[in-house]
Amino acid sequence: MDTGLGSAPDVAARLGAIGYLADEELATIVFLAARMQRPLLLEGEPGTGKTALAEALAATLDLPLVRLQCYEGIDATQALYDWDFPRQILHLRALEAAGAGSSAEDAEKSLYDERFLLARPVLAALQQAPAVLLIDEVDRADDEFEAFLLEVLSTWQVTIPELGTVTASTPPFVVLTSNRTRELHDALKRRCLYHWIDHPGLEREVDIVRSRAPEVSDTLARQVVTVVQQLRERDDLLKPPGVAETLDWARALHHLGTTDLDLATAAATLGALVKYREDGERVRQALDRMLAS
Repeated sequence: MDTGLGSAPDVAARLGAIGYLADEELATIVFLAARMQRPLLLEGEPGTGKTALAEALAATLDLPLVRLQCYEGIDATQALYDWDFPRQILHLRALEAAGAGSSAEDAEKSLYDERFLLARPVLAALQQAPAVLLIDEVDRADDEFEAFLLEVLSTWQVTIPELGTVTASTPPFVVLTSNRTRELHDALKRRCLYHWIDHPGLEREVDIVRSRAPEVSDTLARQVVTVVQQLRERDDLLKPPGVAETLDWARALHHLGTTDLDLATAAATLGALVKYREDGERVRQALDRMLAS
């Protein structure tokens, strides 16, 4: 797929223009995945920007984004296609009402026409290519589904028994994300280029807040990020805040007219930052110390 991405610096610049700040390593692996037409596997803690990267790529390349959200028990049907059963029934009734003289065999064949096909994300991405196909949280699926994905990512085609084989005219740009709740199989990893996305450092996260939430004052942005960075260093939180929570908290404080973070406002808005009661209690107890540092 000719994405028009000329180099790693070009990737970083184009992503940065729409608010996604990629470091040199990430920009390089994105460039290589596009140039080599290889899927890109992104692993990292929740909230580090894996899904946002796929969304940013689709926006900067002006391509449709097709998302497959994985979950426990997902199978090929949810990823590929299904048939619109209610419309098929209506079609049969219409044939009967019209007194059509077609044979039972012809009537059955007419049920499996492309107009009754419901394309699920993987098939839709092959049909719409060029496109960005996001396979989100692939670690939540099982081994069998991984094997199915490996076959599709190797051939860029799927076979529908009633209609034939659908092959992508141009392979989609595939981004797989994993929160590493389980290890993925080596066979799938070998098919992909790989990058671990970590939480950004303080200065990069401040830049992210300034880019994605320019309405937030510089002072408040730095104060928010400083607190978030300290929270990520703790080992007693059930879910440390990601970049998405940093942005939510900064915007929430801005909506309250806050330009300089204070203890009362910080405590009142923790619902935008932490999402477990136990975490909220621990953070409240430590807020005065963190704001004083």
